Amino acid sequence: MATEVATGASNGPDLTPLEALVLENAKKAKSIYFSTLANSVGRKRIKLDPALDSADPGITKTALSLRLHAEYSDAQTLPEAIASKLPAAGARRKKPKAAAEEAPTKSEEHARKLIEGIPASRSAGPGGAHSSALVLSRKPAAASSSTSTPNPQRNEQQQSLSKRSDILAQPRPDWHPPWKLMRVISGHLGWVRALAVEPDNQWFASGAGDRTIKIWDMATGSLKLTLTGHISTVRGLAISPRHPYMFSCGEDKMVKCWDLETNKVIRHYHGHLSGVYTLALHPTLDVLVTGGRDGVARVWDMRTRSNVHVLSGHTGTVSDLICQEGDPQVITGSLDSTVRMWDLAAGKTMGVLTHHKKGVRALTTHPSEFTFATGSTGSIKQWKCPEGAFMQNFEGHNAIINTLSVNDQNVMFSGGDNGSMSFWDWKSGYRFQALDTTAQPGSLDAESGIMKSIFDYSGSRLICGEADKTIKIWKEDETATLQTHPIEWRPTLSRRKF
Repeated sequence: MATEVATGASNGPDLTPLEALVLENAKKAKSIYFSTLANSVGRKRIKLDPALDSADPGITKTALSLRLHAEYSDAQTLPEAIASKLPAAGARRKKPKAAAEEAPTKSEEHARKLIEGIPASRSAGPGGAHSSALVLSRKPAAASSSTSTPNPQRNEQQQSLSKRSDILAQPRPDWHPPWKLMRVISGHLGWVRALAVEPDNQWFASGAGDRTIKIWDMATGSLKLTLTGHISTVRGLAISPRHPYMFSCGEDKMVKCWDLETNKVIRHYHGHLSGVYTLALHPTLDVLVTGGRDGVARVWDMRTRSNVHVLSGHTGTVSDLICQEGDPQVITGSLDSTVRMWDLAAGKTMGVLTHHKKGVRALTTHPSEFTFATGSTGSIKQWKCPEGAFMQNFEGHNAIINTLSVNDQNVMFSGGDNGSMSFWDWKSGYRFQALDTTAQPGSLDAESGIMKSIFDYSGSRLICGEADKTIKIWKEDETATLQTHPIEWRPTLSRRKF
């Protein structure tokens, strides 16, 4: 004892032998507890903030953290009797904005620093797999766990959740009554390739492979007039809502303007080098746009017959085109599998849609929305103007799509080259009816194709020109209800894929 006192006395002139002994024992105890931190901090002491410093300068942040851990380690896990009554731990809820904006007090900040100084060990230390060795970390536990080895099961769960949310985000389809055949009109001697409805909805015109244009009464389906003048198949018709004019085009390279008051041709538009397959009138300008087998779309001044623009860029036949008031004012579909949107003022391409794999044979615009649809073999896609952003696919009609039509009740019709018909909800892409047309008795099975379709101005009648030389008129079934024809909607992710 005397030796120890003597040794203690040599530590300093101001310390009594007992105080020196206590100080030496404290240093030994601290060195023992602090040894577990040697690898992580390199025995570098971290001092407290001056405002939180204790009266004893030897107390450090690590010492306080060790004391807290030693005193409250037993209270870190709840007893099983209490834990079983509590709900399972889920994702941490976000704090309300008011609570999140409140600054923590000085004592709360001090306690947080002390507790965060002792994260659980992530590696087996000297004590084995369940070692309670303390490790200081400069990163929060959540950040370190996220940078660890990826968990494939968790990634699959996240992907499935994102897929599920994408499916749930799709709009639910509106209910539409099914359509039924109302009338069959015979009279043409060739495939009916062109249809147009008069703006007053009193009659409609049809053009066919027999080189004639026939005018039919909408209410009765009776023939009113037959116009001759083309020397080959009539492929396109358009009736102007602002002039007493009807325009026609055909495989004879001719584009004609008919005066509906005298029923005679008053203008010809010369310029196409091959058959003219489609034409459309601009809704506000006095221009006519035609497209054909020579791969260009030509813009004509309706009155002077001058060729204003030659819209070149397609490498295949321009099979269909549409005009609208806003940009893009002209949209063309071609057998080169592309859809081009045109700046009518400059006569240049605004954008090219290359999502289709086969030739684009059909286009249609919604009468009230700024959207349009394109159809090719086994593929119908919906787009948003003016940038041509992809919206969704219409899945299920696996045929060569020859024609598309949509009315203001959000019903879209697609007709196939094999006689298959599909009716769709425009907003959701849900096909609520699918059927096959019935060819006229005496026709070949190959003559059951639907070549052209159009809705009348009321949207309640669908007129189809078919390869069996007939015109079929369809209407909605008034007796159908939601109970007799329920919606069987199963959304899939492929609706949103290109």
